[in-house]
Amino acid sequence: MKVLVTGCGGFLGSNIVQQLLRRGDQVKGLGRSDYPELQRAGVDLVQGDVRNAAIVQQACQGVDAVIHTAAKAGIWGPWKTYHEINTVGTENVIAGCRKAGVKVLVYTSSPSVTFDGEDQTDVDESVPYPQHWLCAYPQTKALGEQAVLAAHQPGDLHTAALRPHLIWGLGDPHLFPRLVARAKSGRLRIVGDGNNMIDTVHVTNAAAAHLNALDQLTQWDDPDAGGKAFFITQGKPVNCWEWIAKVLEVHGVTPPTKRIGFESAWKAGAAFEKFYKLFRIKSEPPMTRFVAAQLAKDHSFDISAARKLLRYQPTVSDEEGLLEIAKSLA
Repeated sequence: MKVLVTGCGGFLGSNIVQQLLRRGDQVKGLGRSDYPELQRAGVDLVQGDVRNAAIVQQACQGVDAVIHTAAKAGIWGPWKTYHEINTVGTENVIAGCRKAGVKVLVYTSSPSVTFDGEDQTDVDESVPYPQHWLCAYPQTKALGEQAVLAAHQPGDLHTAALRPHLIWGLGDPHLFPRLVARAKSGRLRIVGDGNNMIDTVHVTNAAAAHLNALDQLTQWDDPDAGGKAFFITQGKPVNCWEWIAKVLEVHGVTPPTKRIGFESAWKAGAAFEKFYKLFRIKSEPPMTRFVAAQLAKDHSFDISAARKLLRYQPTVSDEEGLLEIAKSLA
């Protein structure tokens, strides 16, 4: 197959590209920057932004499938930017697929599209979208996800959305560096009672799940996975703060011992949000309601559907992933 990967230079996108190349697929990449290492690996690179419909349409030409990972992540920033990239950009990808006759579209979503600030304990894909949102990222990703799933047409365009939770691994530019920086500066606090359970996913497993979805959607009548969303995790929930402690210890950083109650963190987050919006401060607040809830609540997901319909099976364990990072830091 020839596969277009949007966000090809990102942490997840680049790992998807590598796995596609290793198994012999041709890869086209759409990214905002120039990636010489991808070009050297044989990727046909198109430089551009998913907000540009013409560029997206150009990138979709001549491919059999699209894996759409490009997005604006984060917990703070103007709604307009998140909506243009995560929602309108996704609509551009759908339109590009239709115009170019692309047969398969796999969308990288997020479990946060179902998060309303309360505990999520072993929930499956039947959990509804929330009525209220805590920040622009999950809402705009949910709108993108809904558009992708609605675009599924048996025998025409086959679509699915994957919801990987807390992607990590060697080369992670986001999650681990953020935790390490906060811990080193003394700004990381255990929020809540410290007993909340979470799911995560190693980047190798998350990337492989996208290839699984790609393969299942190529079944050319009405694939069982078509038009559905799937949670993607390690398949083994862990205690949030015990896991964070392991991550920090691997990086030679002392885990936090100071605590803040969830209610106090939530109220502080609400106050910071109001203050930053009032004075139009662009930098991220030290606490938000979304972050407070993410750090204090359960986030565990039933991946039975992904195992059954995508043939997804995590292959890299937490222990193996952390050992790989420890060796790289030695």
